[in-house]
Amino acid sequence: MDIRYIYLIPFIPLAVFLLLGLNYKRIKPSVSGYIGVFGLLVSTVLSYYTAYQYFFVHGKVNGIYKPIIDRHIWMNFTDTLSIDMGLYIDAISVMMLIVVSTISLMVHIYSRGYMKGDDGYTKFFAFLSLFTFSMFGLVLSTNLFQIYIFWELVGVSSFLLIGYYYTKPSAIAAAKKAFIVTRFADFGFLIGILIMGYYAGTFDFEMLNNPEGSAILNWASTSFMGLSVITWGLLLIFVGGAGKSAMMPFHIWLPDAMEGPTPVSALIHAATMVVAGVYLVARLFPMFYFVEEGFALSIVAYVGGISSLFAAVIAITQTDIKRVLAFSTMSQLGYMMMALGVSGYDGHEGVGYMASMFHLFTHAMFKALLFLGAGSVIHAVHSNYLKDMGGLRKYLPVTNITFLIAALAIAGIPPFAGFWSKDEILVAAFENNQLLYYIGVFVAGLTAFYMFRIYFGIFWGKEKQYDHPPHESAASMTVPLMILGALSVGVGFIPFSEFVTPDGKGFEAHLNYPLAAIAVAVGIMGIALAWVFYKKENNLANTYAKRFGVFYKWVYHKFYFDEIYLFITKKILFNGVAASVALFDKKVVDGTMNQIGNKTVFTSEKIKGIQSGKLQDYALAFVGGVVVLVMIFIYFRAE
Repeated sequence: MDIRYIYLIPFIPLAVFLLLGLNYKRIKPSVSGYIGVFGLLVSTVLSYYTAYQYFFVHGKVNGIYKPIIDRHIWMNFTDTLSIDMGLYIDAISVMMLIVVSTISLMVHIYSRGYMKGDDGYTKFFAFLSLFTFSMFGLVLSTNLFQIYIFWELVGVSSFLLIGYYYTKPSAIAAAKKAFIVTRFADFGFLIGILIMGYYAGTFDFEMLNNPEGSAILNWASTSFMGLSVITWGLLLIFVGGAGKSAMMPFHIWLPDAMEGPTPVSALIHAATMVVAGVYLVARLFPMFYFVEEGFALSIVAYVGGISSLFAAVIAITQTDIKRVLAFSTMSQLGYMMMALGVSGYDGHEGVGYMASMFHLFTHAMFKALLFLGAGSVIHAVHSNYLKDMGGLRKYLPVTNITFLIAALAIAGIPPFAGFWSKDEILVAAFENNQLLYYIGVFVAGLTAFYMFRIYFGIFWGKEKQYDHPPHESAASMTVPLMILGALSVGVGFIPFSEFVTPDGKGFEAHLNYPLAAIAVAVGIMGIALAWVFYKKENNLANTYAKRFGVFYKWVYHKFYFDEIYLFITKKILFNGVAASVALFDKKVVDGTMNQIGNKTVFTSEKIKGIQSGKLQDYALAFVGGVVVLVMIFIYFRAE
């Protein structure tokens, strides 16, 4: 398979970024929108062509999907350790190409209407293209160092997009928060990469993931604090993934990132950047599974399960619809991590791995639809808050229907896409970890409840008095909604397990009817509860909020994680440690140097008379010195 054309997929968005970024004052906004859309359209067509070529023409060898790799040496360190740059084409990288290109194209089209009239229109499309280039580079990387380079490029471009409204203090604070929090996590990622390179002797994914390779076979050769060094490396790499995917305790940046334009939320915080952490664990899945009997993988499972429950509980209390969707994203990412963590490796036991990737794929469609639908609502009423919405179904019919489809999909109601992938996750959890299974079922009910809470709050309930009658968005915004709505139904019927499995063999997934019935019943209960509480205006929600008392307050304030971080960083680190160090620096270090300088000046003032410029003074000093030296010489000679 000739894969050289695949290099065009990331480089076209890069070219668009350079063109728009260097000429943003000379290119008309309307033209820049078309350039951005056309560039992504070409990359999307090439991505779908790549998927066709890989899955149906060249990818399968002797019944197994084999990776296709094109690499070029970039840096040589030793005879055995080098860093390559190139392309790694396998089932999950091709799947991610489809996800990134499809969602990015929809967001580009949608942004032509949503950002119309904005002063930075051209710059916005340039930033979108930079982000898309970075994501393409990340998913096509052949080794840990290459993925790290694009990992940081994704971080930079997301910083630019979150802080796009740079005159808005909250947007700037959110951008800095996202950048700083993820940098702490990425520091762990970098250390993990260095550990892996030193002890495994390679950064290459093909070598690291080979069950017969030295990296997996010799994992126990060196240990530290009861674990193998390779396990520590994997855990540190997972820290980087947890930061990008907003897992606890690195989740605090994600809700604030909603300060960016809504299309940015759909692109970055629903379907692409935040799933990079899940993709990273999946990319190194054989190592996570084989090393130390999957100890690191069990950590992944529990972090994912706890994060999923934590975010779902918080989402119930939030009143900003974009923040509800942000916590929903965190919850669904936890589902994906949990599925990876409870997955086996061989044969049908790989259902967890497959289910995680399947849910990543389906979630991208309906979560992007939810964010873009929320953007359409915000565009109509000029507010993010539920208190300013109600009865909008007759004003926004397309948005209403598509938002309902997405809500049903994420609630796991058949035949929508989320049902199929969520069922596979729960099956994997049930077979491997009962505790996580029950957490997953409970989260499914919470998800249905909070999603229909905002659906009924936006489109039903009591109609508000709007300053201007709301109206449906332009075609450039509604067409992507309809396309994503169709995908939120249709992609669930893809025989995903035949294409994406950890060993490349594929297997036939079967619907577990009893478990599926339980999950659907719990989802319907959540929808019914939301119907009672929110379909018509009543005081039930306030009544029950008061009954929960302090617990409700804790949940509403997100368990005070932000306040805890502020207390640690400001009160302890800044006012305590940093202030003490600054005082020591000022009083001791600077004080010592100042005193040395002062004493030097004082001494020089006292002795400067020696250099008087008078010849007789110099002669007297010379003669006096000679006399003293002679007397000393005579004294010692006499002894």
